[in-house]
Amino acid sequence: MSRRGALLFACMCVIWGIPYLLIKVAVDEVSPGVLVFARTGLGALLLLPFALRGGGMRGLAPYKWPLLVFAVTEFVGPWWMLSDAERRLSSSTTGLLIASVPIFGAVLVYLTGGTERMGPVRWAGLAIGFGGVAVLAGPTLGGGDPWAAVEVLATALCYAGAALVAERRLKDVPSLPMTVVCLGFTALVYTPLAAVQWPAHAPGGKALGAIGVLALVCTAIAMVIFFELVREVGAARATVITYVNPAVAVAAGVLILDETFTLAIGASFVLILGGAVLATRKNAAPAATPAATPAGAAATETEVTATTAATDELPGSMDASTQSG
Repeated sequence: MSRRGALLFACMCVIWGIPYLLIKVAVDEVSPGVLVFARTGLGALLLLPFALRGGGMRGLAPYKWPLLVFAVTEFVGPWWMLSDAERRLSSSTTGLLIASVPIFGAVLVYLTGGTERMGPVRWAGLAIGFGGVAVLAGPTLGGGDPWAAVEVLATALCYAGAALVAERRLKDVPSLPMTVVCLGFTALVYTPLAAVQWPAHAPGGKALGAIGVLALVCTAIAMVIFFELVREVGAARATVITYVNPAVAVAAGVLILDETFTLAIGASFVLILGGAVLATRKNAAPAATPAATPAGAAATETEVTATTAATDELPGSMDASTQSG
């Protein structure tokens, strides 16, 4: 990896690891509806000039229904549930639970007829990953605020579903115009709720700063940097940030918000991330069969791109779910 690629990679690991911290700060003073409206509206406005260049917006009309499904499962539902859950959950716990997206993605690909075989290692990865989720969410479901944990896990499931839609139905859609349209649609959906819940007094500087950074850095600038990262190092390498973001989320919560780092968090981190790596690994390509045998040449394997979280995650070569929190 080049020095430029390493710098872009490091930037994305941080930029998409801190949204959970920022959401936690923002929802102390504004409602989830207002937060989602502000973040998506500002993000769409900031990205719109870039999306309009080259006429990329004109080619979206034939994909209106997949785009609608993608917007609902990537932004409309998840970002409200995530914001609502963080009113009761720590940002580090939220970031770790979201790390289960690749695990949910592997399950969805299998259940919807994916062509890649689920071998013993990948099944073991699923079991390990969900074991990590149980370690982390168990106490919350048992005696804390179970609905908050359910909201975060539902968000992870939605992200995985959005990635699947993007991979199968939106592969030919330019990523930046698609992102702008989906963000703008989400802002429109939340406009009535934001109007009703708009705070009577201006939020404090911390909340306003968190909202601004979420919109400007974690949404708008992040997309531009991510596209550059994919061009520099390729989509496969770029998606490795999926496994680094949770570590950043935990570190930010502990160091900045004084959240407690517990044994359960440490154990779940190892289990969830280890399980995700195993559950989404590609099977070894079978050896070629001699020409004389009926089997012919070896089959090729299909990459499960819908289980990743960035631009194998944004439709097409740079497409699917951003998982930016």
